Amino acid sequence: MVFRGVVFALAVGLCASQAATQDFEHAVTGGATPWTGELQASDPKDLTFVIHSDLTGGERPGIFELAARQMALLRPEFVISVGDLIEGGGNREELIAEWESFDERAALIGAPVIYVGGNHDLSSELEREVWAERHGPHYFHFRFKDVLFLVLDTEDMTAERRDIIASQRAGAVEVYKTEGPEAFAQTPYAQSPERSTGAISKAQGDYFVEAITSNNDVRHVFVITHKPAWEAEETEFRRLEIALADLPYTVFNGHEHFYEYKNRLGRDYIQLATTGGEQFPEKGLSEDHVTLISVRGQDVEIATLMLQGIRDRKAEFPGVESIPCFAKASC
Repeated sequence: MVFRGVVFALAVGLCASQAATQDFEHAVTGGATPWTGELQASDPKDLTFVIHSDLTGGERPGIFELAARQMALLRPEFVISVGDLIEGGGNREELIAEWESFDERAALIGAPVIYVGGNHDLSSELEREVWAERHGPHYFHFRFKDVLFLVLDTEDMTAERRDIIASQRAGAVEVYKTEGPEAFAQTPYAQSPERSTGAISKAQGDYFVEAITSNNDVRHVFVITHKPAWEAEETEFRRLEIALADLPYTVFNGHEHFYEYKNRLGRDYIQLATTGGEQFPEKGLSEDHVTLISVRGQDVEIATLMLQGIRDRKAEFPGVESIPCFAKASC
């Protein structure tokens, strides 16, 4: 699934929404009505979409498949993530097999899915090459219903530095598997700045500053980034914040696998937890969820929906026979 296809699907959805717009019609007469107010004709600028969080970095079987069916129940116009969609780290054939597995499961949502890369997806040159073949650019932006989306690549570093980080990461992953998270935290990879806040090149910074400048009439901007790049001492992300200063915007990130809300520069910065990934309850709220976002005119509503609470018309979890463990801390 490439970005061009996603944009086309969104555009088709928009046209269908406009075509379906009609006045509220009914046969009830007299004073009393079985509703509290007249239903308004749908506004083609109303926007509803879903964000899901990390599902890898120790994926727990069955959770994302269920989440995909649950997201389908929400009927979003599209779904986007904060990256880490595959485990990564393998050879070409293994990477392709992992992407095909994700594609198959994401198709259960029944809505356009916009791909966002995380460190598991974009760390090595091979991973980036496979991504480009399957999904196009590593970072991009799009505008839909006068809302601007900036999708960042926080693994954007020189080839030399990437080789070092990739080698360190491979070793750290093995340490994690054999010795656990405490030993992992002591590895060179875990202690590198790129592991925590990522890297954004000047070229990427230039790209997004131009995208913001060229779309300064939008209703809202959503910044989607895997790692919390603003926490770095020196970062291109600060240029984006300066360019966005006069616009309403919201930032979403993942990577750390626990939920955290911050108000920064008067804006919402929201770190999502997991949608099937490894959980770390000792760090904070580490539970499976998705985020439902509605844009109505200038207003943005954000609803954090725990997978535990999303059930079908039978009050069952769609597609599963037993209740999964959505929060490590309570299982």
